[in-house]
Amino acid sequence: MTTEFEKVFGAAPTGVWAAPGRVNLIGEHTDYNDGFVLPIALRQVVLATARRRDDGRLRLYSAQGDGRVTDVLVADLKPGAVAGWAAYPAAGVWALNESGHQVGGADLYFDSDVPSGGGLSSSAALECSVLAAYRDLYELDLDQRQSALIAQRGENDFVGVPCGSMDQMASACCTEGAALFLDTRDLAQRQVPFDLAARGLRLLVIDTRVKHDLGDGAYAALRAGCERAAALLDLPALRELTADRLPEALDRLPAELGPLVRHVVTENARVLQAVALLDAEDFAALGPVLTAGHASLRDDYGVSCPETDLAVAVAVEAGALGARMTGGGFGGSIIALVPEERTSPVAAAVEAAFAAAGYLAPRSFTATACAGSRRVG
Repeated sequence: MTTEFEKVFGAAPTGVWAAPGRVNLIGEHTDYNDGFVLPIALRQVVLATARRRDDGRLRLYSAQGDGRVTDVLVADLKPGAVAGWAAYPAAGVWALNESGHQVGGADLYFDSDVPSGGGLSSSAALECSVLAAYRDLYELDLDQRQSALIAQRGENDFVGVPCGSMDQMASACCTEGAALFLDTRDLAQRQVPFDLAARGLRLLVIDTRVKHDLGDGAYAALRAGCERAAALLDLPALRELTADRLPEALDRLPAELGPLVRHVVTENARVLQAVALLDAEDFAALGPVLTAGHASLRDDYGVSCPETDLAVAVAVEAGALGARMTGGGFGGSIIALVPEERTSPVAAAVEAAFAAAGYLAPRSFTATACAGSRRVG
């Protein structure tokens, strides 16, 4: 039976590799401030079916795309050379060569059930699926951490999104049944057990279907604001600012930078609080930490939107223990920590509220902590 890969590329593939999307439980926008984050990998993945080419051509096709193949020479890859979704997998190949791993071409067929633009890191999943495939196709001596950093370099320098390391590290390094407690300064990591089902809880993801695009400049502006604040405070990064010094620091900053700094400092503290609660197996107490994080993202960081605010408020009112936006913001998804028996009622309440407000119908699913990028076929 002819596969979809063979229909597009005319030859049989070598294998299939998967890289997951992610949700961040807490720690949004702290990664590029050398802070702490706590993501899990999702069961929703980007699948990359691939074969190596020896003629230097990189051919890219997406089952969710417009039916066209992007065809480019690896030697011609440079920032700006590839546009649209294909820039992300091309970025991974470019970054491999820039990092000293001399690689050539490949045929890559992508199929994804990670919602695009939903704040669930579909772009990082694309990049990490390419790194996983190339690691095997070209027999590269790369571990998961190194692959994640190369993928991040591609997104930063090829695509032009100044993201931190969290998304790629989550997509590559998460393990099943655990949240990844990551220090983005030195990349120290610890897998923290995260089995909600054993405690009668669920993590409900609600995609508002408001698309966000981190390449539109708003994300870069936030990062620039944080870097400017750190410079004004004579700090290498806002990670250095402790909660007890926050009031003094706010007095020294222009009014527009104070809220950004307050979010980063308090969000780092919330990550540490969340990890302590998970270590103590007090999972229900995580709820208020999530809700406090959303209030900070909304009021201090300014990255929420009416749809995510409504979803969070209605979810909590309908019985969620806590809820917050996840992802870069300006749309995307929320997560809600809910008792198992309240999962369907909470999702239904948000759907009804969106209908009453005239918004697009949201999509929801329950998330479980899954493994990072890997070969699956």
